[in-house]
Amino acid sequence: MNTTTRKKAQSDLSDLRNKKIAFFSTRPYEHILFSDLLEDLNDANHEPVNATFFEHPLNASTAASCKGYSDVVVFVNDDINKATIDVLRCCGVKHVALRCAGFNNVDVDAAAKAGITVSRVPAYSPETVAEHTLALILTLNRKTHKAYNRVREGNFNLGGLMGFTLHGKTVGVIGTGKIGKAVIRILMGFGCQVLCFDPCPNDDVTVMGAKYVPLNKLLEESVIVTLHCPLNQQSHHIINTESIDKMPHGVMLINTSRGGLVDDNAIIKGLKSKKIGYLGLDVYERESELFFNDHSQEIIQDDIFQRLTTFPNVLITGHQGFFTQEALNEIAVTTLNNIMTGDNTL
Repeated sequence: MNTTTRKKAQSDLSDLRNKKIAFFSTRPYEHILFSDLLEDLNDANHEPVNATFFEHPLNASTAASCKGYSDVVVFVNDDINKATIDVLRCCGVKHVALRCAGFNNVDVDAAAKAGITVSRVPAYSPETVAEHTLALILTLNRKTHKAYNRVREGNFNLGGLMGFTLHGKTVGVIGTGKIGKAVIRILMGFGCQVLCFDPCPNDDVTVMGAKYVPLNKLLEESVIVTLHCPLNQQSHHIINTESIDKMPHGVMLINTSRGGLVDDNAIIKGLKSKKIGYLGLDVYERESELFFNDHSQEIIQDDIFQRLTTFPNVLITGHQGFFTQEALNEIAVTTLNNIMTGDNTL
């Protein structure tokens, strides 16, 4: 952690001494980051913060390990359903702190009834996910991943590598929160025409030069559609057979938000018919069984995921859109601040 972040952490987070914290689904980079931050806090408080890091996920089967902990810190693929909440309540847990923005994996109503508060990190370096979105768009378009492999093999043939000029193209952005707005800023810099859909329009978006339109109009006129909305009952499978039928032939579809926004079976049909010309995913509806772990020596049992990987015009990354030093530092500081102050509760 850099010096600036250390100073910020020490000034923002002053007292966690009365807490006993359990971190779940932690990877080595997170363990190092949070341990480093907690060590800084220990120096400031002259008393160690009681924290335990578990690599396994939190769910109804593992929640019993939370006995005696006041706070648990979880990630996107931990399953905090009603059964998990019931066990946490019996264990004495008072607070579930999400170290992410989305909370579709938490039964918020059950937590409230159990007297357990839930907090999240509502915004962290939105440019981080926005830049990954553009990385998927540019890679799919100009096929740099394929060109890289060709050149390494001494193949300089350009056949099959033709892309299109992004400047002047119409791009549809579904969801104009902080990440959606960051995507729009970048697209405007490329000279794109940007159409937006959001139930709650934001004046800042129109000031940037983008235009709000009904969802059907966005789908019909956008050669690229990128998703940046939360997953809820209204947005679940917002991309389905009907919505894909409205899109131009050869459309590029990008999802760096939540896997449940798209109907995988409809996507596969769209790819087979060539209605979808390019598909970029950083999320997947059943990713909890796959992402953040090494399955390279296993036979992956998810037939839909395996089918998606067979298409040459599909690019999948393993939920790494958030994965930068700046974003991780901000997530860590905000998460611990939420535990201490009760900020950002749902």
